[in-house]
Amino acid sequence: MREYGKIYRYLDCLRKFINMPVNLTAPDPASLLPVKGVELGFAEANIRKTNRKDLLVMRLAPESRVAGVFTQNRFCAAPVLVCKDHLAAGKGIRALVVNTGNANAGTGEEGLMRARRTCEALAGLLNIADHQVLPFSTGVIMEPLPIDRVVAGLPSCVDNLREDNWAHAAEAIMTTDIVAKAASRKIQLGGKTITITGIAKGSGMIHPNMATMLGYVATDAVVAQPALEAMIRHAVNRSFNCITVDGDTSTNDSLIFIASGQAGNAEITEQSADYVALRDALTEIAAVLAQAIVRDGEGATKFMTIEVEGGKDEAECRKVGYAIARSPLVKTAFFASDPNLGRILAAVGYAGIDDLDVSLMQLYLDDVLVAENGGRASSYQEADGQRVMKQAEITVRVHLGRGVAEATVWTCDFSYDYVKINADYRS
Repeated sequence: MREYGKIYRYLDCLRKFINMPVNLTAPDPASLLPVKGVELGFAEANIRKTNRKDLLVMRLAPESRVAGVFTQNRFCAAPVLVCKDHLAAGKGIRALVVNTGNANAGTGEEGLMRARRTCEALAGLLNIADHQVLPFSTGVIMEPLPIDRVVAGLPSCVDNLREDNWAHAAEAIMTTDIVAKAASRKIQLGGKTITITGIAKGSGMIHPNMATMLGYVATDAVVAQPALEAMIRHAVNRSFNCITVDGDTSTNDSLIFIASGQAGNAEITEQSADYVALRDALTEIAAVLAQAIVRDGEGATKFMTIEVEGGKDEAECRKVGYAIARSPLVKTAFFASDPNLGRILAAVGYAGIDDLDVSLMQLYLDDVLVAENGGRASSYQEADGQRVMKQAEITVRVHLGRGVAEATVWTCDFSYDYVKINADYRS
């Protein structure tokens, strides 16, 4: 078994060397700021593979407030259902537990029992109530959660609970990710220094509606519960709901905001002068993490920003952005650096805007005008399109000519490696 472990680590390192994320590196652990009132502990529980961190516990100060948004997939995972129940109970969340390697989705009543058993086991170790624990899982769907391994790994997580374990925590929630994803900021509010740190995981099965992705963002600010709920709704619609890797909405997607209440500031409500500043800082962290997921998309070699403007409303701009971003034909053309840009026009056309006047639409590739007046722009040269398509980062801009609304979506290309990674995922 030891030799198999060595072979696995070698092959995993080799894959990660060959398939590098698009302009993304693992965060410097020293850059990840501790958040007072949030402790993190991890373990190698051998849930699916050996010799890797795969279990995480977060312990929260008693004053903490927590808000969450979850996948809209109707076949949502057992831990998602348990999380929703525990948040709705309103008894105060004191801990989170995350396992990788197994999604505990498509597991029926037995899956719910195992998610609840995880909460019971951690609650017993931390001397809190079961409903004060939120469980999360990510990994293979429709396989039973190895609850004995999860429970056996929890004491190790509790033993190394520390406020400065954010880098380890980011690694402990990875699945097919090549690099860990984390970010930190400090801001000044009301004469107090406020810290914000977040981690996320995700590389494939990513699409809006709470694009398997997990995200945890914590601040030490004192925030009223309604304000925290409003902040997460604002942030998710400008970050994790603006990304797509492959058009598949996971069964397990979850985003959690934590306000530990340890910074000593006056409580922030939606009416507070500091509300917008904190909301925007949290949104910035969420956007950084969301874009990191796309940059680390399975097999990705290109990072594309799809900007849609001139719409009647934001909803139709998003429709167009998503149609372009999730099109396999568009994504494979970008992988090949092939300016077969009629594929983008086709995606705009089937996006669902029935009264779209294509003669008013303009399409740009970075600074290059590609299409106008219903067809190819007279100034467009294939060499200009080729030049832009060879870049690692590309902006596609569509002007609909219908109004002043706009929306942005981030995506990546489809490469050969996307197929390889997903064909071998359960191996």
